[in-house]
Amino acid sequence: MEKVSKLIKNLLNRKALRLDGIPNEVFKVVALIIIKDLAEIASYYFASGIIPKRLKKSIIIVLRKKNYSFLNSYKLITFKNMLIKVLKKHIINIMFKAAEKYRLLL
Repeated sequence: MEKVSKLIKNLLNRKALRLDGIPNEVFKVVALIIIKDLAEIASYYFASGIIPKRLKKSIIIVLRKKNYSFLNSYKLITFKNMLIKVLKKHIINIMFKAAEKYRLLL
């Protein structure tokens, strides 16, 4: 839970609202209060491999930069559910540490 708490605390404030409509500032406060419940939910999702469809939804917006004659002149912004974003970061951290431990990374 400490690692997930740290991920939540490190979320940036003043970011655009996610699909859940909850600002990061509010999510950070509430999530730290209900961290045990979030950990149980995360464990269930991870163990069962079932994630509700509404948590998997995202919206992708394509923004065109000033010089839009090149392919790299476009920026993609993805709006996701914040809980899934935190859980994905946590899983990535676990996988990265395991890869380092077993020297799978070059």
